[in-house]
Amino acid sequence: MSSEEIVTAAVLVIGDEILSGRTPDRNINYIAAHLTRVGIRLREVRVVADDEPAIVAAVNALRKSHDYLFTTGGIGPTHDDITADAVAKAFDVPIDHDPRAVELLMAYFARRGIEATSARLRMARIPLGAELITNIVSVAPGFMIDNVIVLAGVPDIMQVMLDDVTPKLRTGAKMLTETIQLQRPEGEVADLFAAHQKTFPDVAMGSYPSFADGRVSTQLVLRSTDSALLKGAREELERVLASRGLI
Repeated sequence: MSSEEIVTAAVLVIGDEILSGRTPDRNINYIAAHLTRVGIRLREVRVVADDEPAIVAAVNALRKSHDYLFTTGGIGPTHDDITADAVAKAFDVPIDHDPRAVELLMAYFARRGIEATSARLRMARIPLGAELITNIVSVAPGFMIDNVIVLAGVPDIMQVMLDDVTPKLRTGAKMLTETIQLQRPEGEVADLFAAHQKTFPDVAMGSYPSFADGRVSTQLVLRSTDSALLKGAREELERVLASRGLI
């Protein structure tokens, strides 16, 4: 594929525990950074409850508007783990115990002397036609069907699943970043930075203020897939900042 191709993605976080505040999300930032590194642009993130119609609607909307949709959460052994069923419904395909997943789980249970209960075997229910995603932490697999990648909600498991599926994905132009750290409040450079954005319209720019140890600082962040353009934008910005005594 062309290194200039833009490949986009969305993330759908599923779980009442996220919306209630009981469990803080630890997956969005990790997925965003991972996708940026490999050349996939994360364009949208949604959070939905453990509600099948809501999950189905979100899956169908996001998979049609992005190259990939990553879901996290809802593929465990309990009654409220309904992501696999909802994804099957979104694709209008049957779901049942997948022999490949059953074999993996039964071997895992046998090695550890764990009873193969019906609840635990729920984790082997996979929509027809899906490809399994390996889970080297606790064996129960994720899966990929068309452009939808269904991952666990537990961060350590989600991460190994993401590593497994990444080589199977299309990737595009990688976003490069340059950062200038200023010991100045954002307001002092806002007009100058806005003018610089007009000079370099093809470079994405953002300013990010922070306050620590009683001091205000601002990061000016420039992003582009074109390394030469990005370098030129940074050098010109540094020149203008220096001429104003701001750096």
